[in-house]
Amino acid sequence: MSDFVTVLAAAVPLASGWAWHGVVMRRRLSAARRDPLSGLPTRAAFERRAERALARGPHVVIVMDLDGFKHLNDVFGHAAGDEAIRVTAASLNDALSDRRGSVAARLGGDEFTAVVPLRDRASLPWLLDGLHGEVTAPFPYRGMPLAVGASIGACVTTDLPAPSLPLALRRADEAMYDAKRAGGGWRIADGPALAHTTTAGRRTGRPGTARKEAA
Repeated sequence: MSDFVTVLAAAVPLASGWAWHGVVMRRRLSAARRDPLSGLPTRAAFERRAERALARGPHVVIVMDLDGFKHLNDVFGHAAGDEAIRVTAASLNDALSDRRGSVAARLGGDEFTAVVPLRDRASLPWLLDGLHGEVTAPFPYRGMPLAVGASIGACVTTDLPAPSLPLALRRADEAMYDAKRAGGGWRIADGPALAHTTTAGRRTGRPGTARKEAA
């Protein structure tokens, strides 16, 4: 009996150690799937989740780029730019908080994306208006109110030949650059047509392939 108690006593710390090791590993894996500045999923993690989401039904794919971000960095410093990224991520999460099943991510720099379930197309302008308003609202930084603009492009997956994430991102990206050329706001990609593409198929918007829906 005493030998059993001795073995058990020795095994308890070992089991506890392995349990703690498992917790640490899970935390590290979770951290590796998230952008350290924004706290949003990395692009790879986003793509895995978004592909699964698109297979379940109609969605809107959003690409968003901040306007005036370089100016904010140049004038107020990179710490202010980092704060703008964090605030934008929080605003994105807040704007999508009532859209269960949404997936958002930071693509890099000041560019963000999201995949949002779309059960009623008529509600899309409300979603984009709300997102634009949240992101462009002033935020406090060292006692000063700062703000950035935003250009948003959206692509509805039911407008595509098939629910393809790469194609939807391309169309949303083109619509976003149409919005940016018009001074910001948001646009919805009009149909499945693609502009001439670069190697990555990005940043090649074509006039006339998207329409401005916001006032």
